[in-house]
Amino acid sequence: MSLNTLDEYWVPEHVKDYLRRLGFVLPLDDMEPWIRSWDDWMGARGDFYDYRDTDGVGRVYEVHRRSIHPAMRVCKEWGSLLLNEEVKVVCEDQKASDWINAFFSATNFMAQAQATVVRAFGLGTGAWALWVDLDRKKVRIRHFDARMVIPLTWDEDGVAECAFVTRAFYRGKAVDQLQMHLKGGTGFSAPSSPSTPSPSSAFTGEIPAIDSEETYRIVTVCFDKDGNELAPVGVAPVFDTGCAFPTFGIVKPAVTNTRVDMSPYGQSVFADAVDAVQAVDLTFDALINEIDLSKMRVFLSDVLFDREKDGNKTVTIPFGKSDCTVFRKVMSTEDTIQEFAPTLRTNSQAEAFRIALQMLGDLTGFGISYFDMDDSRGFVKTATEVSSDNSALMRNIRRHENALEGAIVGIARAVMAVSRGFGEQIPEEGSVRVQYDDSIIQDTAAEKEQDMREVGATM
Repeated sequence: MSLNTLDEYWVPEHVKDYLRRLGFVLPLDDMEPWIRSWDDWMGARGDFYDYRDTDGVGRVYEVHRRSIHPAMRVCKEWGSLLLNEEVKVVCEDQKASDWINAFFSATNFMAQAQATVVRAFGLGTGAWALWVDLDRKKVRIRHFDARMVIPLTWDEDGVAECAFVTRAFYRGKAVDQLQMHLKGGTGFSAPSSPSTPSPSSAFTGEIPAIDSEETYRIVTVCFDKDGNELAPVGVAPVFDTGCAFPTFGIVKPAVTNTRVDMSPYGQSVFADAVDAVQAVDLTFDALINEIDLSKMRVFLSDVLFDREKDGNKTVTIPFGKSDCTVFRKVMSTEDTIQEFAPTLRTNSQAEAFRIALQMLGDLTGFGISYFDMDDSRGFVKTATEVSSDNSALMRNIRRHENALEGAIVGIARAVMAVSRGFGEQIPEEGSVRVQYDDSIIQDTAAEKEQDMREVGATM
């Protein structure tokens, strides 16, 4: 398996080879170096944070730069601004609205979707895709980030077919699970392999009778750690969803991908702000180092130290092995106690830190004042201040909401369509839209106060 760290999963090479043998050209090949780089910045890893330096006598030592994880902070802020439990899907038919919002509430979709948005805004792409339990005839939504998403067919209107790769466990052993969401009209013919089961041998539930030429199918293939195909019991290799539109939703920030031309992947919201991310952590580390290096040092004459016998040698008894503030002046009797306290430069360091935060906010779409330090409240301002003096943030929120709405609406319509096939009594939803919770940028308390003043003025 292809691992970046022990906890992170990347698409293994044998899964990529399998898709290539099917005739697909993988856009992940060009984007993966960028995705890995953005993932490292989100986790504050890499040569910028851990490097080696040389002292005055040529000794090499390792250095770790402190971090407040600015890249991850940016992504988390966007996730909290765009999605929360108050976001609703509104259908033309009220009963359909009630059903889909009850489904989202029961499956905790919005809370997990916020985490998906955080990763998607950091890595450039994320996705939601249907997962079907044929035994219980239940539909669920799985969440993926760019590391596990491989678009297969796309154009300027979006991704029409997509593959999702995750790690699963079968009989206590890790396997790679590939699920392809394919349009029925494209056909599917797996590469010949002795271990590939026939599609009819592993079905575990009833399949609705539908015209597969017009609907999406979910094709599942599993591999062991050596890349051999498996046939896990209870896994249907092909399932016709009966859904005429995509059974997945691609999540991308409203940022043009300038790294790889014509790619179906998106671009990280901090891709053009990496220097600002470095500046924030560089100034933060310098600020902490300034405090650490500027603490008081006390130099004591050699005559003030007690001594003890160690074999044939007389050694000085230290104040403490971890003591780095008291130093001994060897062979000195003058100025028995001498203090040294460097002047702190924290004010200038803090100002540099503040400028770096302002540039980070400006380059990532929040506006120059969003991460600005405030003596009384900290970093983020109130909703009243945001709505009154940060028009850049409000414009970008609308842009991201518009880009996100298609993915939410698409997965909601797919859930309802497949659930109908399983016998759920859901009326046709008609037109569907997303009702966002804008209380973060619209101070509802201030609006109510203004309404009360207007009512009082008319009485």
